Amino acid sequence: MKVRYIKLGDSGKWEKSCLENDQVVRLGYNSPYHNESLNGEWDVVRNFWLGERKNNSGAATRDINQIRDFYELSETDLWITFYQRKLYWCHAKKEVTELDDGSRIRKVIGAWSSCDKQGNPLTIENIDGRVTKVQGYRGTICSVELEDYLIRKINGEPQPEVEAAKKSLLLLKNNVEGLIKGLWWSDFELLIDLIFSQSGWQRISVLGKTEKDIDLDVFSPVSQKRAFVQVKSTTNSNQFNEYCEIYKEYKQYNEMYFVYHTFDGTKDLVINDPRITVWDISRVADLVINAGLISWLIEKRT
Repeated sequence: MKVRYIKLGDSGKWEKSCLENDQVVRLGYNSPYHNESLNGEWDVVRNFWLGERKNNSGAATRDINQIRDFYELSETDLWITFYQRKLYWCHAKKEVTELDDGSRIRKVIGAWSSCDKQGNPLTIENIDGRVTKVQGYRGTICSVELEDYLIRKINGEPQPEVEAAKKSLLLLKNNVEGLIKGLWWSDFELLIDLIFSQSGWQRISVLGKTEKDIDLDVFSPVSQKRAFVQVKSTTNSNQFNEYCEIYKEYKQYNEMYFVYHTFDGTKDLVINDPRITVWDISRVADLVINAGLISWLIEKRT
């Protein structure tokens, strides 16, 4: 399977019509030699473009290569383009039709799609930059780097290196959870304090000293919110409910965070207030990894 990027008109002037309405792949390169192109008489077409390019052989060759791709790629080959920060892809029918304005079209088999075959959106931010860089191509049609990667992406298949990284990350997270559970209660509170600090929160009072009901009193300069934080090594639903009631008595706080690493109980925690957030061991481990606190954690447990 060949993969080609196509720019749909100068400055994308045909993008909306091709992708949303007409469901076609459209090529400019107007010339009086449509039938010759259909018949593969490329020497005739080349002579025309050589004249258009003032005998610049390199430029004429580039023109012919792009035009031939448009006429000759099979129905199993893949066309891609970019529109509104999404990658669109399609297969096109073999027949090439000349329009009144001299441009040519191939009808799409089915429809252009901006999702992979599993239904996931193909947004630019989730696509390798070596693929998306073709948006800067100054011509009309070009090949694409990482064809195998792109085909897997469109098929919704996992990338081998990504799957390997995910497995390694899962193993790391499991090990981090084990290290966290082995922390002394005071060190666990310190770890949570560091997570908030690394996330941009500022501690207002000394850890667990000024208020018997509060382990951390923190403020976010970005959101201008103040948070009540309670940290427990081991907890249960009754204890959680008690602190939820205590939190309601402190009107100066915008949010409450209830953090623990071990749950000792049969009833699940029920959160009835959108201002209350719970961090269990899984969430804490994610935050430790994202905040770059693994080395600190290892040193504490060494």
